[in-house]
Amino acid sequence: MIVYLLSNIARMKLAKYKKRWGVILILLSAFAILTFYPLPPQDPIQYFERESGQIKTEKVAGENWLVWLYNNPVGEATLWALVKRKVVSSMYGNMMDRPSSVKRIQPFVEEYDIDLSIAKRQEFTSFNDFFTRKLKTGARPVNDDSTIAVSPADGKILAYQNIANSDFIIKGYRFDVASFLQNTDLAKNYAAGSMVIVRVAPPDYHRFHFPVGGRVSPVTRIDGWYYSVNPIALRDMVEIFIINKRAYTMISNPLFGDVIMAEVGATMVGSIEQTYTGDFVKKGEEKGYFKFGGSTVVLLFEKNQIQLDDDLLRNTQNGYETSVKVGERIGISK
Repeated sequence: MIVYLLSNIARMKLAKYKKRWGVILILLSAFAILTFYPLPPQDPIQYFERESGQIKTEKVAGENWLVWLYNNPVGEATLWALVKRKVVSSMYGNMMDRPSSVKRIQPFVEEYDIDLSIAKRQEFTSFNDFFTRKLKTGARPVNDDSTIAVSPADGKILAYQNIANSDFIIKGYRFDVASFLQNTDLAKNYAAGSMVIVRVAPPDYHRFHFPVGGRVSPVTRIDGWYYSVNPIALRDMVEIFIINKRAYTMISNPLFGDVIMAEVGATMVGSIEQTYTGDFVKKGEEKGYFKFGGSTVVLLFEKNQIQLDDDLLRNTQNGYETSVKVGERIGISK
């Protein structure tokens, strides 16, 4: 009798565990299927090359991974649960600080045709050492006309003469200055002002510089997530700029008024470092740098303080970013 009962209990438990494992296997199978679910075709990222006057197609670092994160159910879950968080970007940033990361430099340079001849050094101790490299004096000439504002970074620019009258990135979404600055009173000064967005991709020079000179305020830091700022991500999450980690400074200039310069973090950006010192800065002076990853610099001008260059406005209106370099003219004082 006892043997009979024990054998029946064993069968019941075995059936129970089989059922559980069956459910687990079904879930794992579904997960695997979703992981490799065909990704939707993506339009190429095209931009206007200012120097040549031609439309170019951008070669995106980690493109397949970005498309998977923002267009696959498992990828989206991974993004929400893990990738957007500081710990992941910090860990990856630390990996790029290790001497062993040096082996990544040469393949990266070759793949994205990076000109190291203008760098101050050609030998580096880590990938981040290469990534945050300084350039030789004169490699990025700065327009020294005091009435001219210049690009704060190498990258691709979007320009809006009046934020109040312009849709941002994707038609139907209005950039919210108050949410971006987290300061309602300050935001009132820029609600109908001008805005410039410089997207710094991984292959770009990653130090940022002051677009105008003047007295600078202390840095205001705002915590946030670490979503990618690549157009692949922005197609699905246009609010990224107001939910990502960011820091901003106000530059007071007699011709341009109070200019907000903000640096926005992104996926795999180890950190945003501020290198300038003092209360007064010169146009073109280095402000800081981004560690590994693609990032963004945002400039806000008060109403009627700047006339942004026509080609930048026209290309933005036509749906194209424009490639720019540090020190290059982007607008003139009104």
